[in-house]
Amino acid sequence: MNTEFKSLLDLSNKFPNELSCIEFFSNARWGDKPVCVHCGSSRKIYKVAGGKLYKCADCRKQFSVRIGTIFEDSALPLRKWFMAIYLLMAHKKGISSVQLAKDISVTQRTAWFMLHRIRHAVKTKSFEKKLTGTIEADETYIGGKESNKHMDKRTPYTQGRSTKTKTAIFGIAQRDGIVSAQTVEHVNHDTVKKILLDQVDPNADIMTDELNSYNGIGKHFKSHNSINHGSKEYVRGSIHTNGIESFWAILKRGIYGIYHHVSHKHLNRYVDEFEFRYNSRELKDSDRFSMTLSHLQGRLLYVNLTKA
Repeated sequence: MNTEFKSLLDLSNKFPNELSCIEFFSNARWGDKPVCVHCGSSRKIYKVAGGKLYKCADCRKQFSVRIGTIFEDSALPLRKWFMAIYLLMAHKKGISSVQLAKDISVTQRTAWFMLHRIRHAVKTKSFEKKLTGTIEADETYIGGKESNKHMDKRTPYTQGRSTKTKTAIFGIAQRDGIVSAQTVEHVNHDTVKKILLDQVDPNADIMTDELNSYNGIGKHFKSHNSINHGSKEYVRGSIHTNGIESFWAILKRGIYGIYHHVSHKHLNRYVDEFEFRYNSRELKDSDRFSMTLSHLQGRLLYVNLTKA
C-alpha cells in the first residue's frame, strides 16, 4: 500500500473504510504475519468476521488488531483515530482538544482522552544506546500565574527558576540529533547528575549554562564547558546550548499558544508529545504517521488518567 500523503484529505482517501485501516495498522504493528495476542503464535492466523477479526489456529481464540494498544475498548472507528494521530503529529505546535473535537466530530472530552492516549504511546524515554558526541543540557520552567512570569531585573533568575508555581523540566540534546526531556521536582546537582549518567555516554562533551547544579559534572564525562547567560554570553566558539533552547522555544509556543494551560500532573505527557515530534522532525508527515502507528502498544485507562 502506498503510504505517501500530503494532507488530511489524502489520508482520508487512503483509508476510506474500517477494513483499510485494520489492514494498514496490522501491517504497521506486526508486519506480514499477524501475531496472536493470546498465545503469541504467528504460525497460522485466519481472518474472520469479514476481515475485522483474527483467529489463531493454535489457541483457537479470536482477537482484533486493537487489543493491547491505545485503541482497545474504543468505540471510535480507526479512521477517526488515524485522523487524530495525523493532525497531532503534523502540527508542529500540537492541536487542542477543542479543535480536534471539531475536526473529527467527537466531543471535547473524547478528543482530550484521545490525545492523551496518543501521547502515552509515543514516549521515547528508552534509548538503545546512550547519547554521545556533544550533549547540551539545560532546564526550563512551565506554568505559574501570568503576573509572575516577568523577569526581575535585579535577580533575573528568581522568577524564571522558581518552582513554587512552576514545574521544572530538564532536557538534554545530542547536537544535531535527538532530545530527551522530562519534568523534575528540582534542578539540583543530584537530579541532573543522575539523568546525565543514565542517558549520556561517559565519552561525551557536556555543554551547559552557569547554573551551580552542573558544578563537578565534568569529572564524569570527557569534558564540561559552560556558557554564562547571566552575563549575556550565548555563544563562545562551539560552546552553547542553542539546540536544547530551540526545543524549549517550540515546547513553550505549543504550551502557551495552543494548550494555554497544562497541569503539573499531565505536563510530562505534553513533553513526550513534543519530544517525539521533534525527534522525528526530518520525516515527512506521512512517514511520521506510519512511525507513530508502530508505537501504539500499551493501554491508558480513563480512570488512571483522571485520578488524583
